[in-house]
Amino acid sequence: MNSFKYLKPKLFSVMKNYTREQCLKDIIAGLIVAVIALPLSIALAIASGVNPEQGLYTAIIAGFFISFLGGSRVQIGGPTAAFVVIIYGIIAEHGIAGLTVATLMAGVMLILMGLFHFGDLIKFIPKTITIGFTLGIAMGIVVGQVKDFLGLSMGAVPAEFVGKLVAYGHNIKSISFVTLAIGLLAILIQIFWPKVSKKIPGSLIAILVTTFLVAIFKLPVKTIGDLYTIKAGLPSFTMPTISFSLIREMILPAFTIAILAAIESLLSAVVSDGMTGSKHKSNAELVAQGVGNFMSALFGGIPATGAIARTAANVKNGGRTPVAGMVHAFTLLLILLFLMPYASYIPMSCLAAILIIVGYNMSGWRTCVRMMKTAPKSDIAVLIITFLLTLFFDLVIAIEFGMVLAAFLFLKRMSDIAEVRQWTYKGLSDEDKLSEEVDLKYVPKNTIVYEIFGALFFGAANVFTNFEHGEGKNVLIIRMRNVPVMDISGLEVLEEILETCKKRGLTLILSHVNEQPYHVMEKAGFIEKIGKENLCENIDASLERAEKLGKI
Repeated sequence: MNSFKYLKPKLFSVMKNYTREQCLKDIIAGLIVAVIALPLSIALAIASGVNPEQGLYTAIIAGFFISFLGGSRVQIGGPTAAFVVIIYGIIAEHGIAGLTVATLMAGVMLILMGLFHFGDLIKFIPKTITIGFTLGIAMGIVVGQVKDFLGLSMGAVPAEFVGKLVAYGHNIKSISFVTLAIGLLAILIQIFWPKVSKKIPGSLIAILVTTFLVAIFKLPVKTIGDLYTIKAGLPSFTMPTISFSLIREMILPAFTIAILAAIESLLSAVVSDGMTGSKHKSNAELVAQGVGNFMSALFGGIPATGAIARTAANVKNGGRTPVAGMVHAFTLLLILLFLMPYASYIPMSCLAAILIIVGYNMSGWRTCVRMMKTAPKSDIAVLIITFLLTLFFDLVIAIEFGMVLAAFLFLKRMSDIAEVRQWTYKGLSDEDKLSEEVDLKYVPKNTIVYEIFGALFFGAANVFTNFEHGEGKNVLIIRMRNVPVMDISGLEVLEEILETCKKRGLTLILSHVNEQPYHVMEKAGFIEKIGKENLCENIDASLERAEKLGKI
């Protein structure tokens, strides 16, 4: 029952107090978001290397299940720019069949991540890695639109970043200035239209204006209909042929899709929480994302995740329950059934312009610049390396290498701040002992005191191995109040110190052992070795015991 609480969809919670007024707001928000999603879904599908209608299949099927089963009140699911480079690469290497299997597998992975409560673990991915791969994906999207934006006469665009640049360089002389002009007009409309109205998206106005101009003046600009045969009507159920060899090939691409879908959807949910004051259920959201991707693949769609921009538009237009997301999916279904053939007249350069603006907006370059100016050098290194690996290699490689590098740098910083300080003996006069101005502890002459600062773990264990043994000393106190955590390597260091103390005739006393280190010692039987009487709750008790041992 407790597990179901974390997996229970938000829809079932919010409907208890659902009102007619909120229903009307959700319907209006859903309609507006559908208008925003329409051009983006078509553009993202084409940029990913699939047919235009497959973008709408994804927004309808995945969008519905993400809202219906999701852990967020206002999440809008569908195809997003983050997947464009990944999908294009999968199709180039494995074809549509490979993409379908990878999306199915990613759906299963996301469901399992939710069932095993992995939702909370996503927060451990450092912001530098998220910013780095987002910038890399954004740049990949923008570069991928150069062919259609400039109207270059060339074959298929290579999947690799460097390959794209080389191919563009070889074909740059075939540029169509009419196509470029239409693309520039589409960009200008998207930049300046929000000053006129924020209710109607600039991307839709750009499509209407450029499509009208190309059709009326019969401009030599390629349209969707010149390159694709658009299918209207309901998506059909297709069960792909699955083999063990194909599953083995698609594990890594599926993992890439699952990780990115998890990160993007939970990031979108966190952003929407800040806008609405609500709190999402991360594990329920992962299950919904999994079901959405699984069903999308079965009905001819592509990978989907939570779309931050569309989710924000939903909130700003009054959407407060999953009903808005479901209305958005239903509205797109009606458009698919009755208006889809008209999409064939949309200029390709206009779609390229829409994706260039999407890439620019998702890049977060301002955040990158600010971080480059203010962050530590190690964080900057993680960001740059993640960005370059995403751009030139693969998202999974970028995340894996970035996580390993970030972890090592964190351990290095933790080990750098770990230190041991020896207390200096100062004999105090009776007058000094009574003075409240003297903030010093009286240390018996038979006692050595060391204080440890920082985590006692494998990365810092070498700091604690040496200590001095003065004449006439028979007690060693190690003050551990500033040791929050300890691992087995740290425990082994203490055992070595205990053995050394026994050989030198010293009694080892540990002062102020925190909860986590105490449990490590207790589990390993170290407390019995040292003796409970030699674990003191504070330094005063430790010094008092040391003084008694000096009189024996």
